[in-house]
Amino acid sequence: MKTNATYFVNDENKPLRYGEINLINPLRQRLRGEDKKAGVEALPVFCGFCGTDFELMKMGRQGLLDKKFPDGESRLINGHEGVVWVPSENRFAIVLIRGGDSFDPTRFTEDESYFEYGCDQADGIFCDKGYFNPDMLLHLPKKYEGLTRLPLSLAKRLVFSDPYACAVFQYERMCDIGEAQNFRVELAKRKCDEMTARKYAVESTFERVVIFGLGTTGLFIGDQVRRNQKNASILFVARSGEDTKKAQFVKNELGCDYMSTAGMNEGETAKAIIDRLGGKATIFVGTSGTEIEHKIAFEHEALGCNGIYNSFSLGPRVTYNTMPFGFKNQVIFASINFTQKHMETAIELLCDSRFDQLVELIDKDEFTADPIDAYENKIYSKSAPLKTAVIWNSEYVNTEE
Repeated sequence: MKTNATYFVNDENKPLRYGEINLINPLRQRLRGEDKKAGVEALPVFCGFCGTDFELMKMGRQGLLDKKFPDGESRLINGHEGVVWVPSENRFAIVLIRGGDSFDPTRFTEDESYFEYGCDQADGIFCDKGYFNPDMLLHLPKKYEGLTRLPLSLAKRLVFSDPYACAVFQYERMCDIGEAQNFRVELAKRKCDEMTARKYAVESTFERVVIFGLGTTGLFIGDQVRRNQKNASILFVARSGEDTKKAQFVKNELGCDYMSTAGMNEGETAKAIIDRLGGKATIFVGTSGTEIEHKIAFEHEALGCNGIYNSFSLGPRVTYNTMPFGFKNQVIFASINFTQKHMETAIELLCDSRFDQLVELIDKDEFTADPIDAYENKIYSKSAPLKTAVIWNSEYVNTEE
């Protein structure tokens, strides 16, 4: 069966293309121990653009995509954020992106394997029609059952299901690590029982939080911390001006503080962070994609003793001086994943959020006419909105809600 789609290939000049290609429907399993199943037909309705897509396009230019292609193919349909319509069930669904021969595909080990729709060995959702494991087509909340046209504002919120699920996972990991890292400190300080000490350890872990960067993942991590830790001081740090839409959203919608680094060097930035928080950070989350993050946290000591450095950026190298690092008992961790449970939580939260305010649309015809130009000069340009999405199938979207 054929479909129209955007897809990646290894090509120095044209690594991303739009046109008619053959669809495949191999058997796939959601988790180890489950049966492999053929995919059921789904019609992508609303699709969001992710930085991973941009990175894959760059890899295609360098001829590095062979391991990303589905078996036997020399192309990969991209896209992994959005909403699809499942004709056989007359409902909308969010595709659970990662599955495979593993007990938990987000934490797979050396003897396990995984795939990711739109990213790794499995075709994604930038297509008129696709096939997806039926167990990986997640339901919307019950109040949306029976919908045949998706309100545009809801579609915009749901496009964040994948990155927000990452944030739910990040918050869970920070709680787990913070509790284990600091409960003995609380035990000694408070002379209490261990269970009480563990509770206080989680609270103290989030006492002063820095989120360095103002992208979607940082916003969602901040939202998760604020929802669960009402007393936390949360400071977003980025280059954008105080009056930009993103900065205003941080302050007005998330209830967090924001500081622009414009005109500051690294040392000045670190000092300003400490002054603004009233102390050194207990958690420093790096989401900017730059090496400045770890320098401010470690070299300029914006991260305090017993603190956690959450490396959420892809690309930068993280270094530290082992002597002060060891004596300060700091922790570095990195993981960019989520489970089905995290995505289901994300879907529920997003439906009642106001994150649709951060999404702007690109016309489908404009995108498909020259997808490379759209990526480079609109979707990921310096003037790009926080999130760009496209109505892929207007028959299923209500733009006049």
